[in-house]
Amino acid sequence: MEGVRRWWQELAGLVLPAECGGCGSARTVLCPQCRAALDGAEPFRVRPVPEPPGLPAVHAAARYADEVRATLLAHKERGALALARPLGAALAGAVRAGLGEVGWGEGEGPRAPGDLLLVPVPSTRAAVRARGHDPARRIALAAAGELRRAGVPARVAAVLRQRRAVADQSGLGSRQRLDNLVGALTVVPGGARVLGGGPVVLVDDVVTTGASLAEAARAVRAVRVAAAAQWAGEGQSGRCEEEAKGALCGEGATAGYVGRTREDSKKLSRLSGAEVTGVDGVSRAPDDAGGVGDVLCAAVVAASPDSFEINRN
Repeated sequence: MEGVRRWWQELAGLVLPAECGGCGSARTVLCPQCRAALDGAEPFRVRPVPEPPGLPAVHAAARYADEVRATLLAHKERGALALARPLGAALAGAVRAGLGEVGWGEGEGPRAPGDLLLVPVPSTRAAVRARGHDPARRIALAAAGELRRAGVPARVAAVLRQRRAVADQSGLGSRQRLDNLVGALTVVPGGARVLGGGPVVLVDDVVTTGASLAEAARAVRAVRVAAAAQWAGEGQSGRCEEEAKGALCGEGATAGYVGRTREDSKKLSRLSGAEVTGVDGVSRAPDDAGGVGDVLCAAVVAASPDSFEINRN
């Protein structure tokens, strides 16, 4: 039934008269006014307060309000799948803003090998069943297409999965959301090979507290630390695998790597190119941060208006 529903939504989006996802105007997927609200401004850096430990730099294309909010909800909850393309174009703009801030692809030398990997934050299985699609993954695929057309070698690596049930986030505060999501995500078996050494940008449709993106970053970094140690033949693979297992399972009270000294974390982070959130919950960048394989940044279509970084020290 799920496959039939998805097929029907795709067909309906192509052949039935559409209405604007933002304002409801007839016979248009997204009217010019709503499209301008979605991608008419330059993407902004956003910074949730308080900022979760390990959260990469986040850029958003628009503020989560009015027409933009209505458009995202129409795509996510009402199955208006034709909106994926304009939403993907907006997300691609936020990705480019994040890459520009970290300087990826710049400099005199050749760009680091490997495609740019867009890793979407996954919806729960129950939500995917209820909606008939995974909104973040669909928007990510559209964004990757936009980036490739602009000459950026990008592809989607949908390697994250929910490993345990989580509470509904809608009624939770920032600290509660962080606690609710610690250890909730994991990389699927074989996901380390899919990720390879390519640089990662985490993507989602909306950011509020940043807890989901911080947890996604933790899961990606943990598996890369373990894989890098194994591939480097450090002779510590057993220990690294056990420690990575602890991080993937979310053992302990923080979203950091568990049971590892600061010197161990620094050494492994150099192998993986990843920023490490230490046992004290403080993000620490290695000497060669931003290298191949790092979680470069995160990008979303929209963010809460009060999380936009404006005149902050």
